[in-house]
Amino acid sequence: MLNECLEALVTNPKGIYVDGTLGNGGHAAEVLNRLEVGGALIGFDRDVDALERVKDKLKSGEGKRVELVRDNYANMAERLDQLGIAKVDGLLLDLGVSSFQLDVAERGFSFMRDAPIDMRMDQTRGQTAAELVNTASETELADIIYRYGEDRSSRRIARAIVAARAKMEIATTGQLAGVVERAVGGRKGKKTHPATKTFQALRMAVNDELAGVERVLETMVHRVVEGGRIVVLTFHSLEDRLVKQFFGRHVPREESLQQGGVRRIYEEPSVKWIWKKPLIATAEEQSENPRSRSAKLRAVEVGV
Repeated sequence: MLNECLEALVTNPKGIYVDGTLGNGGHAAEVLNRLEVGGALIGFDRDVDALERVKDKLKSGEGKRVELVRDNYANMAERLDQLGIAKVDGLLLDLGVSSFQLDVAERGFSFMRDAPIDMRMDQTRGQTAAELVNTASETELADIIYRYGEDRSSRRIARAIVAARAKMEIATTGQLAGVVERAVGGRKGKKTHPATKTFQALRMAVNDELAGVERVLETMVHRVVEGGRIVVLTFHSLEDRLVKQFFGRHVPREESLQQGGVRRIYEEPSVKWIWKKPLIATAEEQSENPRSRSAKLRAVEVGV
């Protein structure tokens, strides 16, 4: 939904725009193309490989400013302070895992090819998914799989993981996928692999993704200029629910007063929906890019 993201985001070609999830740089490059002299693009990613891939694609020129920041978008407000940027005209968040991360087996995000279970978006710090799988208690694993994967078989899967690791360390994606598949009794005609939700849950836990989304929204909604936009593309129901509820608290609603009249209730600053319902990918895009099938795009305008 590249065009939909850009149409919602860029309203001032001389403004300052932040891409909190650079990935392969597709969105960022298009933002830069829409900017005029005096405009600026600030790109964030905690994956050093992502920054290396996009640095040549996102070169400043024609009076445009480009800054690439290696950090978690949860720390965005603090890093913008370091750059001397108090306000921005728009923020874009394309959540989830980039295609590059999924396609590189060594990153351990996918079970399509056997590889070490890493799953860290920043491979220089933090606990790997393998360490989590092999050290967390059965209760902790079940809670993670249920909370982030919304899998009703979480307890059965956690029990199977603990039993399997007691015999041999679970070191690769293939091993883990096999343990989960056996625990739930195989595919049973399902289109998706039974380990999909477990892998998703572990990834979200290792990278503390929901907390990061909440923090960047809470800090950046105050940093967007009046009339600026926040655009968020999600691929998971938990992320989408979090974004929807956060924006909903800032959308004014009217409450009738006992003495007559009404008052507007909302958290500062106020926002308004660009669309009341999230946009989804067209049938054509879903056919060309199956990963877009779960995508939901939400956008708001700040200070209205």
